[in-house]
Amino acid sequence: MKIYGVDTFTITDVMAILNNPKQAKLNKEAKQKILKSQKNVQQIVASDRTVYGINTGFGPLCDVKISEAETAQLQYNLIISHAVGVGKPIAKDYSRVMMIAKIHALSKGFSGVSLEVIERMIVMLEKGIIPVVPEQGSVGASGDLAPLSHLVLPLLGLGKVWQNNEIVATEKVLKKHGLKPLQLGPKEGLGLINGTQFILAHAILGLNKFDYLLDLADLTAAVSLEAYRGSASPFKKELHDIRPFDGSRKVASRMRKFLKNSDNLKSHEFCDRVQDPYSMRCVPQVHGASRNAYEHLKNLAETELNSVTDNPIVLSAEESISGGNFHGQLLALPLDYCTLAAAELGNISDRRSYLLLEGQYGLPRLLTESSGLNSGFMIPQYTSAALVTENKTLCFPASADSIPTSLGQEDHVSMGSISGRKFNQVLGNLENILSVELMFGAQGLEFRRPAKCGKFVENAYSLIRTKVAKLEEDRLIGEDMLAIAELIKERKFEVN
Repeated sequence: MKIYGVDTFTITDVMAILNNPKQAKLNKEAKQKILKSQKNVQQIVASDRTVYGINTGFGPLCDVKISEAETAQLQYNLIISHAVGVGKPIAKDYSRVMMIAKIHALSKGFSGVSLEVIERMIVMLEKGIIPVVPEQGSVGASGDLAPLSHLVLPLLGLGKVWQNNEIVATEKVLKKHGLKPLQLGPKEGLGLINGTQFILAHAILGLNKFDYLLDLADLTAAVSLEAYRGSASPFKKELHDIRPFDGSRKVASRMRKFLKNSDNLKSHEFCDRVQDPYSMRCVPQVHGASRNAYEHLKNLAETELNSVTDNPIVLSAEESISGGNFHGQLLALPLDYCTLAAAELGNISDRRSYLLLEGQYGLPRLLTESSGLNSGFMIPQYTSAALVTENKTLCFPASADSIPTSLGQEDHVSMGSISGRKFNQVLGNLENILSVELMFGAQGLEFRRPAKCGKFVENAYSLIRTKVAKLEEDRLIGEDMLAIAELIKERKFEVN
């Protein structure tokens, strides 16, 4: 059980809460911090001091003083005016992770948001009342203003929510559960929509997927190496100990494990082949670099997960700070880096797929014994190549751009929301690229029998054959690719 606002959360914790929202709760300590922060805001409102976002307008309107009587209307107007997102709704899991991250940040007691509001968000999460959030509209500046506004509209009885797989009006669902719309107090609207939870949700769910795909890419490379009858010497420990990057050492160790007791590799230990192409030989260096990028983003995302990212930060009834904790640059840069790292896994995978088609070292051209009449595996590599190129176009760093907003008050923005979305698009393409290589690798192994592979490669081969038969003559192999991609999405491959 994790405690919102008190415990340090990890990505693993978030995934556990995603699967069972009752894995996290508020305790007495968290509630006391929330209540104290709300009291501090109320004292500021009652005083004659001018504090941004509490008794002033927002952005370029920060010089407009708002009366105590108008503070509730100010927060309501803020949310409805900022809910201007466009595009398709993000998947429900992204909305749910946004809620988990927002609850955790608000519960730290620096945002002035009431206990009632935070408890309502927890109830929504537990009852599966998930806000519909459009995917476009955030520049990652004052955090993710537009998507977070859509996320909290249901607190006011507005907007739309997911009910199972249908989009329905919030009002209808609240009535079903006996819940009434809330009225926000001073600072609450700003605390709810200022923050980086849209960017963070894309980082967290992307990292969770990338973690598995990094492991699968190593296994996929081992399947291809067995089919190609390549050399295991580039994975020797001694080689990587003298260039000791964590990622490459880990990949080399995994390759040694996957290739252990391989008949294929032993069968040509003393052949006249001097070395393999880079896509086989440099797996530790290339996959390892992507692992290093993953670890960097994971570290920063978990820091952000346990941070307070709204504005202003209320330290006490006497002190509040208007700063820039909402700025998405701290995640935007590593997200762009990780997007490139994920794309590179697909790039090198496609090269290995191509090698298996060339008809070298005992493999038939296009991995079919009756080419000419049959195209064999010629065209799936086109699909892989198309996806690799699409990923390259997605690697332009969104964080390299900035455009002034809010009449110049927000004159540098991160575009981190776009970085997060592109990262996940590349990962989706990578699943399909790896499915092509696995399909080719399994076919290649057919021409190496009766030689046996390492245990993990044999297990991967057997799993593929539960869905996809050996290709004897042309058939609808597009369906085979999709079947293997589904195994990847369901994480059926044993990768550790």
